[in-house]
Amino acid sequence: MKTTMDWQQKLQQGAQFFKYFGQRCSADKINVTAGHLTYVSLLSLVPLIVVMFTIFSAFPVFEQLQRNIEDALIANLLPTSGEQLKQYIDEFVANASRMTAVGIGFLFVVAVMLISAIDSTLNNIWRDTSKRRFIVSLAIYWMILTLGPVLIGSGLAATSYLISLTQFAEEYVSGVRSFMLWFVPVVTSFVAFVLLYQLVPNRTVKFRYAAFGAVIAAILFELSKQIFSLYITHFPTYQAIYGALATVPILLIWIYLSWNIVLVGAELAVSLEEYQYLNRRSKDKDE
Repeated sequence: MKTTMDWQQKLQQGAQFFKYFGQRCSADKINVTAGHLTYVSLLSLVPLIVVMFTIFSAFPVFEQLQRNIEDALIANLLPTSGEQLKQYIDEFVANASRMTAVGIGFLFVVAVMLISAIDSTLNNIWRDTSKRRFIVSLAIYWMILTLGPVLIGSGLAATSYLISLTQFAEEYVSGVRSFMLWFVPVVTSFVAFVLLYQLVPNRTVKFRYAAFGAVIAAILFELSKQIFSLYITHFPTYQAIYGALATVPILLIWIYLSWNIVLVGAELAVSLEEYQYLNRRSKDKDE
């Protein structure tokens, strides 16, 4: 009897939490915010990629890391039409090598627009209105543009190595490679979301809250990639309507979907933190 009551209480608390989460998502209008970030992403994506790859091209030692990031972009930025996207990226970088210092500086400013928009959005979700000093913000954005790709490339290299090791394990345990091909991307996405939710807000976010939002966002992101790829492959409506231009609306929809997932994870993290805080306050008042 007691166990049944405990389960009922947990279900009730879960329902109350998700009601609070839904109210918060509605108040923050995350679908509208995702649309804004999609618009900024479309403007800033090419400059961001060009700036990162231009930095890599200046250091031949990072050539393998650049390839790893290209593979990640093909796999995550657009689950379909990857080869076409790779061709565009190569053309962008080749064109950037012929630009002047003023042109590269303009690309850097546009690339920073995307990072600044993400920074502002997450701080709004966490209800943090404090402003960083301009020099501090510029230093953080520069670090993201330079060290971020290096860390991503290193992580992808380690991921590729782990997956390659499963080729040998597959001979002894059937399904190991298939499991790793699903599990490793989820783990890397989880780490990326945790870092995003902990480092970007201009306040302290406890790991357990960031991890809660990150694990849901990582699973949703990987599932959405699979579902989106299946839809585009088996229901090629956009290719039939737009023809050669189909990449544009498909990219637009995928970026919008991805930003919704990022924002849902952030809302889950902050909702859990606030919900538990409100519960503790309520219990203290009752006592």
